[in-house]
Amino acid sequence: MTADFRNGPALQGILQHLEDERKILTAARRKAISCFVFGVFLTIAVSFFSLLPIWFYIPGIAVLLYTLNLYLKIAPAYLDYRVNFKSRLLKAILKSNYQDITFEPDDGLPEDEFMACQLFTEAPDKYSSKNSVTGSLAKTRFYFSEVNASYKTESTDVKGNRAEKWHEIFKGIIFTADFNKNFNGITLISPENIGSKLVGWFTKALPISNLSGSKLVVLEDPEFNKTFTTHSTDQIEARHILTPAMMNRILFLNKKTKSAVMLSFIASRLYIAFPLESNYFEPPPLSKSILGPSSIDQGLYIVQFMYDIINELDLNTKIRDKN
Repeated sequence: MTADFRNGPALQGILQHLEDERKILTAARRKAISCFVFGVFLTIAVSFFSLLPIWFYIPGIAVLLYTLNLYLKIAPAYLDYRVNFKSRLLKAILKSNYQDITFEPDDGLPEDEFMACQLFTEAPDKYSSKNSVTGSLAKTRFYFSEVNASYKTESTDVKGNRAEKWHEIFKGIIFTADFNKNFNGITLISPENIGSKLVGWFTKALPISNLSGSKLVVLEDPEFNKTFTTHSTDQIEARHILTPAMMNRILFLNKKTKSAVMLSFIASRLYIAFPLESNYFEPPPLSKSILGPSSIDQGLYIVQFMYDIINELDLNTKIRDKN
């Protein structure tokens, strides 16, 4: 896929423009670092001579102030570079590879939907979501976004000093799509081994205790029961959703990811939470050429990975029977 987009003259022009921006930023950053090192060295060297008048420090201080001015210019220029990478390059590449996909870097999953998907019980005190990708495959609409949510706790020690601490609720990607069957209840699937390193973040995310009227669902697939815990407000509906074929597909999807996934089936929609550490839609480091073959690979990879979920979970099958 990475070989296709570079052949278009329009995309080549965008790539070259961003590469030129990157080179300018890299040169400016090197200059700023060199000036900073020189300014610090000059100031320290003068300080060894304690009897020298104060004005001997002026050259070193002047160099450091010049360095600060350089950094103040680099910061907004780098922000523009990041914006152009997303809004111009990634948008164009995704459009050339997926005609039915829309990428909006500044849009994300609304906070109320984050809570409504029932995957998390802790309401976030700090919430951000960006890099929204919306698309369709056949008759199935889907979208996903990067999400970062955390909550705050406060404590007071014996001396009356207050301390504030932030705890991560979730960081990663939340994917949602139309499901191919209608249902009225809520079914939640969470990792069985909550204590493992892979799913440690679920200790504050578990929705089970707050799902009113839910009961444990013991399914017919031993491997699925060993990997996941399933709760639902409707036992019959849960089995209607989680057919043997669907359970196999969820197990296959879970094995493809580095961290355990969590799923909810609610309001005839499917939600999947993928805990991830990487930001998949950011430009490569400034030291790395944007013309390299892997400069945008991770962004394309995550889009294709999410795109493939529709086929892997067979969400298009029988969707014509809905309603």
